[in-house]
Amino acid sequence: MFTETLRALRPTAVLLLLVTLVTGLLYPAAITGIAQGLLPVQANGSILSDTRGNPVGSALIAQNFTGARYLHPRPSAAGKDGYNASASAATNLAPGSKDLRDAIAKRVSTARAEGMTGDLPADLVTTSASGLDPDLSPEAAFLQAPRIAKARGLDVAKVKSLIADQTEHPVLGIIGEPHVNVLLFNRQLDTLSATTTG
Repeated sequence: MFTETLRALRPTAVLLLLVTLVTGLLYPAAITGIAQGLLPVQANGSILSDTRGNPVGSALIAQNFTGARYLHPRPSAAGKDGYNASASAATNLAPGSKDLRDAIAKRVSTARAEGMTGDLPADLVTTSASGLDPDLSPEAAFLQAPRIAKARGLDVAKVKSLIADQTEHPVLGIIGEPHVNVLLFNRQLDTLSATTTG
């Protein structure tokens, strides 16, 4: 009877081993190899480096730029101080939550203090589901142009032109939304300022 049970279980055990080998080792290894061959930058996290080769961040994960000279990212609720990739999360506050209303009011007040007028895009005053959005809407970026220009001694039109140039448009005109990658834009700003002042 024990032998019959082992004989009955043998095909199941072999199938389990085979599926584990294929889906746990061979398939991931093949996909990793293809990704490394065709898209090595993306496969390794889209890490950006400075002129000396030191990593400065990923184009896929927001960083907390706070200086007046920089484009500020969307607010983050990831971790205690935000932008913590190991604590990616949303606030999960309901639309009627007093805490949410207070947080938005505080961000609106900060934006007004920085000289932003008119309607504020949602991505300037609300956090995202991940808390790590690397991109901003062009509208949110354009509103920050006067502050950036003043801090860097640049013409506002120049900063707005750079934002327009850095705006990525929907794929095939329909997939996604127009957006500006904050890290890429800020790196471009630093290059522009170095060229202008140098």
